[in-house]
Amino acid sequence: MTDTPPGSPASIYERIKAMATTFRLRPGERINEVELARQLGVSRTPVREALARVAAEGFLIATPTRGFTMRALDAQQLLSLYEYRATVELGVVRLVCARASDEALADLLARAEQNRDEPDTDAQAIGLLWRDEDFHERLAALADNPEFLRSVRSLNERLRFARWMDLRARRSHTRNDHPDIVRALMARDLIRVEALMRQHINHHLDHLIELTRLGYAEIYMGNALADYAEAASAPGDPLNRKSA
Repeated sequence: MTDTPPGSPASIYERIKAMATTFRLRPGERINEVELARQLGVSRTPVREALARVAAEGFLIATPTRGFTMRALDAQQLLSLYEYRATVELGVVRLVCARASDEALADLLARAEQNRDEPDTDAQAIGLLWRDEDFHERLAALADNPEFLRSVRSLNERLRFARWMDLRARRSHTRNDHPDIVRALMARDLIRVEALMRQHINHHLDHLIELTRLGYAEIYMGNALADYAEAASAPGDPLNRKSA
């Protein structure tokens, strides 16, 4: 992200999108544009424009008579997103295996090995979440196909809250699979790469209902991810990845 002036249309969009990706806007909530504009300290017009843009990206539901409503958080939707992610990421690794240079993969491996497996605090878990997203985006970039990178970025945003809940629920049992994936890519072992990527993604699928339950509890009882995003909302960097 690039820095944007506070109050600019880009900044308003980023703040509203951060509220949507972290479920600060609660599931099923009808968005009051006037109240949201007051909360952000801006006029209603750029808020409506930002809401339309965020809705087009799949985070809100727009209806002609009801305006904008926050998307649901349910196990079936998460299943659909994870199935789509598996398809996209398997396509990514096939292209990376064929196209990425040894030097680029060595650099990715060095970054992947820096990730810590067992975050002890929420701040460390959030940092691990940002690094996990960064890994998948860097991997997609090595596919040398901008459409895959665009899809991975969108999936990172739409699954952000669920992956955050998963990290918190399994804090003492997390495992960094990324180095193994990169080593298999460096060996050009596509069969092993695909198996590792499927395993990396599919471990979430066994407990989607539990993640949904935990997610609702978090949204209505605290929502540390949303708190962190708001506290770190420097202009143009609402999720403060730079410090992660």
